[in-house]
Amino acid sequence: DDARLHLCFKEMDSGSIFFPVFRHFVHWTLQSQNLIADNISVVEGETATISCRVKNNDDSVIQLLNPNRQTIYFRDVRPLKDARFQLVNFSDNELRVSLSNVSLSDEGRYVCQLYSDPPQEAYANITVLVPPGNPIIESREDIVREGNETEITCTSMGSKPAATIRWMKGDKELQGKSKVEATYDRMFTVTSWLRFTVMREDDGVPVVCIVDHPAVKDFQTQKYLEVQYKPEVTIKVGFPQGLIREGENLELTCQAKGKPQPHQVNWVRVDDDVPSHAVITGSDLYIENLNKSYNGTYRCVASNSVGETYADYILYVRDSQAGPEAQRLDHAVIGGVVAVVVFAMLCLLIVLGRYFARHKGTYFTHEAKGADDAADADTAIINAEGGHNNSDEKKEYYI
Repeated sequence: DDARLHLCFKEMDSGSIFFPVFRHFVHWTLQSQNLIADNISVVEGETATISCRVKNNDDSVIQLLNPNRQTIYFRDVRPLKDARFQLVNFSDNELRVSLSNVSLSDEGRYVCQLYSDPPQEAYANITVLVPPGNPIIESREDIVREGNETEITCTSMGSKPAATIRWMKGDKELQGKSKVEATYDRMFTVTSWLRFTVMREDDGVPVVCIVDHPAVKDFQTQKYLEVQYKPEVTIKVGFPQGLIREGENLELTCQAKGKPQPHQVNWVRVDDDVPSHAVITGSDLYIENLNKSYNGTYRCVASNSVGETYADYILYVRDSQAGPEAQRLDHAVIGGVVAVVVFAMLCLLIVLGRYFARHKGTYFTHEAKGADDAADADTAIINAEGGHNNSDEKKEYYI
């Protein structure tokens, strides 16, 4: 017996409701590959679009039902008296309906029905997202001292689903601990705690609470840290620059920075008293006409409500003759270098002389003895004694 569709029509206050009745449910086989519907996530107050699509439709009727299986649209007719449902598109292959101003009560499974043989159903689950309210950030104390631990709390209320909370300190992500609480109206409240030890570098750095939720983007709040710390102390030399000699003047400036600002800056001399004629004006120390008895360590001490810090300057006064002696020493060094260079050049000349002397040139003259007294060349040859064999040997040297 073929399955046949019988419609029971019933008038209700909410509108006309169609109840499809099927014979032989035992033989009803779903063929979801022909009827398609997609799940939908929509933010509360916005519009959701439900689409029932058919592949290769043979003119079968398409119907859309709500989670209570009440008919919203039968073909292009809307029996349900809810004006928020509007027909977007109707054809043999699609029934598309929009639902405006979505609320939590609209959440659930919507049914697409195709009156084919056998009938088919596909489901579209609507999930309503409720964005959280503005996050609230609080700290255990407004002002923290360096080295102490602080705790900051961030709360995100009234969201669906539950939000997640992340923490950033400057450009560094920190890990907090979170707690999720469900409320009676299916909403969630998330609270996160962040604990860390503060340093002076954290002063003025923002701590950011970031709320992640599918309904919102870039949802965050922040709190700037205020950190108190002991002074940082440095000593700057005004004059003199370089070596310090007897008779010169000395000026030192103590530079101290802290939070709060140092309320007191003192100059002391370690293991001795500051010279009686030294002048201390605020953070400046001035000593004139220095001598070796002033040698020692001079300390600048700065303090505020957090603590005390100091910096040291070691004074070493040299003789007033230290300058000429140093010049004489430099001249002696230069003279020694010049002497070594001259000596090396003399040694080189001597070596070269000995070398050329060993490689001298030698030749013999062929002039006969007595040739100087001869009247002509023939006579010189006749008067020669022994000819070339008895000639004198003459040497010539080349350097």
